[in-house]
Amino acid sequence: MTPALIGSLVLGYFLLLLLVARITGRNTNNSDYFIGGHRSPWPLVAFGMIGASLSGVTFISVPGVVGNLQSPNQQFSYMQLVLGYLLGYALIATVLMPLYYRMRLTSIYSYLDERFGPASYRTGAWFFLLSRTLGSTFRIFLVTVVFQWFMLDDMGVPYWLTIALTLTLIWIYTYQGGIRTIVYTDTLQTSFMLGAVIFTLYYVSQSLGLGLGDIYPAISSAGLGQFIFSDPASDTFFGKQFLAGAAIATVMTGLDQDMMQKNNSCPNIRDAQKNMAVFSIILVLVNVLFVTLGALLYLFIAQEGIALPSKTDFLYPMLALKHFPLLFGVVFVIGLIAAAFSSADSAITALTTSFCVDILGLDVAPELRHQEQLSQEHLQAAAERETHIRKTRYIIHGAFSLLILFLCYAFYTWSSGDVLGNIFQAAGFTYGPLLGLYGFGLFSKRAVRDRLTPVVCVTSVLICLFVAGQNIVGPLLGMSPDSITAWKDGVSNALNGYQIGFEILIYNGLLTAAGLWLISKPTRATPHPPL
Repeated sequence: MTPALIGSLVLGYFLLLLLVARITGRNTNNSDYFIGGHRSPWPLVAFGMIGASLSGVTFISVPGVVGNLQSPNQQFSYMQLVLGYLLGYALIATVLMPLYYRMRLTSIYSYLDERFGPASYRTGAWFFLLSRTLGSTFRIFLVTVVFQWFMLDDMGVPYWLTIALTLTLIWIYTYQGGIRTIVYTDTLQTSFMLGAVIFTLYYVSQSLGLGLGDIYPAISSAGLGQFIFSDPASDTFFGKQFLAGAAIATVMTGLDQDMMQKNNSCPNIRDAQKNMAVFSIILVLVNVLFVTLGALLYLFIAQEGIALPSKTDFLYPMLALKHFPLLFGVVFVIGLIAAAFSSADSAITALTTSFCVDILGLDVAPELRHQEQLSQEHLQAAAERETHIRKTRYIIHGAFSLLILFLCYAFYTWSSGDVLGNIFQAAGFTYGPLLGLYGFGLFSKRAVRDRLTPVVCVTSVLICLFVAGQNIVGPLLGMSPDSITAWKDGVSNALNGYQIGFEILIYNGLLTAAGLWLISKPTRATPHPPL
């Protein structure tokens, strides 16, 4: 993989995306940017959401973590989480999506304003902004750092330039069309990503001399094929992982502006529900491909006598770029570029949407949809408003790109552990309050003291960080590894040996809901009764 070849692949791929953006971004307005004008075809949304949901984390981190026996995602245990996703997606399709379509929401967090009040609304929006910014940064970081360590370091290219160039390219093809463009570019990128994985699976299985029916028996005999883990105290326990998967799917899809912005761009609720059903089935099958690929990669390095990389995240990149034939290096790079762009483009658009609508109070200009009914004076005012919103979102779109650039560089010098684990751990702390807010709002009739909602949500996060966030809080406080371990052991002993894993998200949501009940009153008045 020469620098010229890599550069040509990146440039060619970007020009293809730019062509798609040019076609889909013509004559767009703010409604097209924020919600695709409610004209997105549901099959494209369903398929494109696969790429946005998987991103570079699944493409790189999931195959590597299969052989990491210290990880809660070791062997095929990750599929326990994925099976839990199905329950979460069912809740989204039957509970959350009808609510969003009935209220015709541009930002899904507007529901919190209707249900609780402005303080709760902005609290939910700020937690989404924090959660999505961190999650998107982890995803972009993982992909760009692979390029950096395996290709660009040898060329003398600094990491800040790598991430700056990546985000600049993404900004160029998304700033105009927004979600209308992303529905199409994500479909294209999902195709490239899955094509790369299937192509690699075929090559590795053939290299190992395995037919289709021989693959899982070979994986199982190597001690890498366990699906179900039955020790209740372990953080790999099926019950924990399944429930955590349901909660993760609910918050990271159903309560996430990025993912639901695509669903809400469908013409109607029935199409959106079809999209969710097809998406959930495909996602399970695709994840089976990724964990299978990971196990086969470990069998491959054992057969070839290849040393493991310093981080399991780098197993697939190392083999594709240094040990597989050139053609597979090319396929991997194309899949990697697709993973990088698909994880960043929709995230930056969703962050822009939430900040513009939820924090700044901007929205699309609905008057422009009925121009024939407006006087010339009102038409001019509506056009000026549309222009103001467009200029504002350009600035916010660029600002979030710069913020992610800064955070990626910080992670480059600080991050440790597998990125998959880091993302789910961060989600448990930052999405927990959203789970509690929506759960309490939908399944109770009590009104809260709105101004106290931020206190409840922050307190819940702090408690969870003390109980299960030592790996996050410890380094920030400058604690030594031994001190962090002692803190973790102390909490485990207090819980009679119970190890808290990704299910911290559920505990965080329950704590938030309990706190909301404490600051609530038995009656409320709202035009939108709970489901």
